[in-house]
Amino acid sequence: MNALFYSFTVAVFLAILVAFLIYLLKKISKTQLQQIFAVNLILLVVSFFFMFLQMQFSSRLNIAPIYFDYFSYIGIIFLPISLYFTALIFTNTKIRFKAKYLLLFIVPIISLFALWTNDAHHLFFKEYNINLENCSFGPFFIIHELYSYFIYALAIMHLLNYFRKNSGLFSQQLNLVVVGTVFPFVINLLGTLGIIKVTIYVTPIALAISIICFALALFKFQLLNSLPVALTKIVNRISDGYIVLNDKNIVTDYNNPFLKIFNIDTFDLRQMHIFDVLALEEFKGLDEETLIKALQAVVDSNETLIFELEFENIHKYLRLEINSIKTDGIFIGALILVKDLTQHFNDLQTIQSNQSMLIEKERLASLGQMIGGIAHNLKTPIFSISGATEGMQDLVKEYKESITDETVTIQDHLDIAKDMEEWISKIKNYTAYMSDVITAVRGQAVAFADRSNESFTIEDLTKRVSILMKHELQQSLNSLTTSIQVDKDLEIKGNINSLVQVINNLISNSIQAYNGEPNNIIEFNIYKDTKNVIFSVKDYASGMNKEVQEKLFKEMITTKGKNGTGLGLFMSASNIKAQFNGDIKFTSDEGRGTTFNVIIPIKK
Repeated sequence: MNALFYSFTVAVFLAILVAFLIYLLKKISKTQLQQIFAVNLILLVVSFFFMFLQMQFSSRLNIAPIYFDYFSYIGIIFLPISLYFTALIFTNTKIRFKAKYLLLFIVPIISLFALWTNDAHHLFFKEYNINLENCSFGPFFIIHELYSYFIYALAIMHLLNYFRKNSGLFSQQLNLVVVGTVFPFVINLLGTLGIIKVTIYVTPIALAISIICFALALFKFQLLNSLPVALTKIVNRISDGYIVLNDKNIVTDYNNPFLKIFNIDTFDLRQMHIFDVLALEEFKGLDEETLIKALQAVVDSNETLIFELEFENIHKYLRLEINSIKTDGIFIGALILVKDLTQHFNDLQTIQSNQSMLIEKERLASLGQMIGGIAHNLKTPIFSISGATEGMQDLVKEYKESITDETVTIQDHLDIAKDMEEWISKIKNYTAYMSDVITAVRGQAVAFADRSNESFTIEDLTKRVSILMKHELQQSLNSLTTSIQVDKDLEIKGNINSLVQVINNLISNSIQAYNGEPNNIIEFNIYKDTKNVIFSVKDYASGMNKEVQEKLFKEMITTKGKNGTGLGLFMSASNIKAQFNGDIKFTSDEGRGTTFNVIIPIKK
């Protein structure tokens, strides 16, 4: 009855292992873990097959049972090594076979030869018997058993340490793996020590139970293709999505946010090729060629490739970060992180729109200020020209009357002509002044649109500043003193309109710093050092406090309250850096005043 039970059990396990091996080889892609698992099955099939032959034909054909063990022990001797590699691959995903691993096979190979030559020396079995309690073991059998237990222990330690770090000590996967590794170890040890009565068939049966536990852990709980339980909970709660591809571009894992980003909550992407995923309409925006090139690029690189793309069908802007996954220097796959930038993109558009509105507001304010200056600057010459015209008309009338007047002498005619010449000269001066005003205003009116760079002289600059600021200075009852300590014909490369606008803004700020107090001086000094021309605007008003000084030029800050936007200085600094490769610096003492220095490099 006992022999019949073992015979039936071995036959059942053999059938199960063969069926499972065929299923594994036919249905699943060949990852390293699946390959080593197939090796485990093959070793067990070899052991069970020759044990089955031993049970059926040993007594019938009068063949010593140990001769069948010569072959069944091939599986038993090498299975601990195979299980150790299973643990290594499982905990590292993929390994590179190293020469040092060959050392692991020395003891099993010697054990196998010791078994095959046992009749000559009896180092493996002194006396062989199917029942372990009646066996007498040789010294090399003890070495083989200790070595097998040692390799088994290493495999268990690798697995326990991995699960301790990744999914806690009470996961269902861990329970199956522990049972699968400990059970044959304990049964074989108890049988060898004679604590329980077992036959030689118990070892492969126990190992078969171990493999079945591994199979359940791998396939029922999808341990092969999923992250540990604790880590899975974490990655499903983060806002960013991710998808993992193996080295054949097959999807092995992803998190729930990835599905939500692409609105495909009902899909199961695992085991799909990345091309099949891209074929889904939700992924329109990322073409196959671009992704394949990126995946090929990260194989031999540790760099992160980044794309920002618009996905039309889901109306989203996404950032994709592609990283290689390597273990021990071996490429095992790619990790694609997906971040939804849609809200960020919309916010950026809103900021740009608001910034454009602020710039337009500041521009309109500047234009309004210029229009006031135009009205004032042109009013005086227009009135003067009007007066000159009246004077000319009187002289023309007087000249007509003198033609027929015999009392009018030649000297009188000459005097009339001289008066006409004086009026004409005044009209010419007034029209020239008006032309200068119009030229200056026209240049500033197009300053925002004009980005051309040309050369201009210091004199051109000071002339425009004087004309454009004349009205505001007179209205505030303050005066501008200009000191030019450089050659007036010194040429500067750049857009004169932008520089004039910056200097005028600084002078306007100085005027406003006096808070309406009249009879104050603003100094406009132009000088140079070895490499730069410095345009300095200085006032003696209240200065700026520390808080304002720390934020100046870094953000749009104003000391004018609701009457200012802070955009003037912010834009001034940007213009000087962008168009002149220069800088604006300042010094300010509370209660003593402020000095702004516009620094423009001299280009030779």
